[in-house]
Amino acid sequence: MDRSLMRPTGLARLPDFLHLMRLDRPIGTWLLMWPTLWALWVAAAGIPDRRVLLIFIVGVYLMRAAGCVVNDYADRHFDGHVKRTRNRPLATGRIGEGEAKALFATLVTAAFVLVWFTNLFTVLLSLVGVALAFIYPFMKRYTHLPQLFLGAAFSWAIPMAFGAVLGTIPVEAWLLFAANVAWTVAYDTEYAMVDRDDDLKVGIKSTAVLFGRADRLMIGALQGLTLALLAWAGVRLALGGFFWLGLCAMAATFLWQQWLIRHRERERCFQAFLNNHWSGLLVFAGLALALWPTAG
Repeated sequence: MDRSLMRPTGLARLPDFLHLMRLDRPIGTWLLMWPTLWALWVAAAGIPDRRVLLIFIVGVYLMRAAGCVVNDYADRHFDGHVKRTRNRPLATGRIGEGEAKALFATLVTAAFVLVWFTNLFTVLLSLVGVALAFIYPFMKRYTHLPQLFLGAAFSWAIPMAFGAVLGTIPVEAWLLFAANVAWTVAYDTEYAMVDRDDDLKVGIKSTAVLFGRADRLMIGALQGLTLALLAWAGVRLALGGFFWLGLCAMAATFLWQQWLIRHRERERCFQAFLNNHWSGLLVFAGLALALWPTAG
């Protein structure tokens, strides 16, 4: 049977497209947004220019949506076999493959147009970002480290932000980049623990599969590395007490996540993943307060 016959028509299709872009699930947008804001605030040594800030905020929404579309396209033949993803619109046929490819191209084009309002250096950096967003979903076929590619994709806005504000990428930017890669691998491993049983059945690779019973230990090590790299950046930038308070608060969220995943239960692992929103927010709050402009 032609699955296109099962699709709704007109405005009734809107929820499926919103779901494909995950606009109904903002957690991924926030996990991409917080490190982008870290970078903008540090690069500007305070509050960034409004125009640059708006470009990056809109860009985060567009690229996260594009990443979700290409992820579901890559997984369209696998999602139906995984409990959490079996009702996604591409897996059920409610959205066609051609429609998904057209939507991805539209979102990436819109993001690319936005970047042209910065500078040539940032435009060139954006090409790497698009490549990372495109290749990440296919890496789970070939390597047990797709989370590493996701980390690079989710962190590439950091050098782009420095490029847009400063026209160069200092050492501190790469420290933030490395910290965010480590953090992303940690929280996406928590996410992958939710699907590990299904992934083993259908042959999808992930760090959760690779780490096995050492998953909690490896997540803890990655979280410790995240804190260490952020602390290194904080020392180099001579940030004040608010930053260190935010970093301690992030460490507290990591301890809470370790408690949540202690029995490796699906729902608890998903709660731990969602809690990373607060991890990123608390670091941003500390950075923003530490860099707050003072009179005189």
